[in-house]
Amino acid sequence: MADSPAVRAPLDPKEQPILDKLLSIRTRLELLRQDRSTYVKSSDVVDLYDEVIEQVVVLDGLRTSNRHELNRVDTVLDDCFQLISLSYLTIGKNHEPPAVYAALSTMKRLLDHLKEATFFSPKDLESIGSRLQEFREYCQRGQGKYSPHLLSLLEARIEICEKILADLELALSQLTPELAPQYDKLVSILRSLSACNTRSKFPNADVEDLLEQLKEVYSTLQPYGIVAFESTGTKEEKLAEMAAKLRLAVEHPEPAPEAKKLIETLLQRCFLWVATIKQKQGKIAEGFRETYDKLLEIRNKLEKLALTHSWSLRETDLYSYQRQLDRIDESRVDGNFLDSLGRPADIYEQRTLLYLLRKSYATIYHLIVSSEPVSEALLPIYNQLTTLRKCLLEVKKSGGVSSPRELYPYSMKLNSIDNMRVDGKFMIDKDIPDGQGSVIQLLEECFELAYELRTEAEDES
Repeated sequence: MADSPAVRAPLDPKEQPILDKLLSIRTRLELLRQDRSTYVKSSDVVDLYDEVIEQVVVLDGLRTSNRHELNRVDTVLDDCFQLISLSYLTIGKNHEPPAVYAALSTMKRLLDHLKEATFFSPKDLESIGSRLQEFREYCQRGQGKYSPHLLSLLEARIEICEKILADLELALSQLTPELAPQYDKLVSILRSLSACNTRSKFPNADVEDLLEQLKEVYSTLQPYGIVAFESTGTKEEKLAEMAAKLRLAVEHPEPAPEAKKLIETLLQRCFLWVATIKQKQGKIAEGFRETYDKLLEIRNKLEKLALTHSWSLRETDLYSYQRQLDRIDESRVDGNFLDSLGRPADIYEQRTLLYLLRKSYATIYHLIVSSEPVSEALLPIYNQLTTLRKCLLEVKKSGGVSSPRELYPYSMKLNSIDNMRVDGKFMIDKDIPDGQGSVIQLLEECFELAYELRTEAEDES
């Protein structure tokens, strides 16, 4: 397996034994990830975590200088932590510090891309801010239970994310409450335009609809003195003016631009992007076709996983997607995608590829943070109960049942699940998988809903 992309310093010969052991651990984690014949056991993951920490302690003792230089040990160690982190999610230990590592790595990528894009919604930042607070709480609860080396690493990464987040919040700090909805709408339109641009057949009608929405938003902004262009000339002259202004804004960014300038810049980007994608009609230059196809394939696979994740996703599956995206992201030079001859992409290819890259990272992040704190061993039961709960809520919403007999199928299924418990716990072979509390709570909620429906039916009969 190829290592994660990173700039490497020469390997200190003293670190070779550590590297050998980490490579062995990574291989075992990979085998654990790929083995679909059985579920991932908590004991296996925790044992491998302990082995990784042992090597971290040894490494820390060896490194007394050049602590910020990365060599192959660091990249393989990162692989191990990523796999351990995703494995912790797989076994339902979502609220433990090791599970935070993968989420923070993806969050850092997302924040970097938001900063590079220079447009984002306040809702994006609010969501990330609340997650960072949760991650910090998980780490605080892990004090004394988990290695201080891991906790220090996570704390440092949280602080880095918080610093970038603060910069992004500052960039929107001048946005007034009355203009925030229009700004959000413009962000949504720009993202929707980029999504249209990556469809197999270019959707001219959808793009025209988005253009009309853009014009409507623009009309509501003009009373505030917000204008995308001042020219009264031809369409080409207006586009040229907007391009010049946008270029100036990009070359001379302000930490906290005024709301007027912030929205004008975003308006210009939207109008210019509409014109660009309508001209290109989804046609990617041949020199970037391979990268485009790869990113499109990853995006599509991840979106499919997002639709079926509660039934089919093993969180460790995300590892290979993460690494593929990292390699593509880190192959950029000064932020630019290059073709085989080293020539940078033009603005159309650049933004199209960045959209796919960012969308994929965002989907991975969503899948990580929406992972249920339930071991994959219990997921079949958990998913059945989730479906039962939805059905019972729908029955209740539609007015209940006319007779208790109508609830028999639900009651039989609930009782069959309840009878699977041994001494109150759901056991798989001799193991007690994590996530017992979530499953039992869901089971009790289903029983309560069924009882309410039965009582109502009996009272009415």
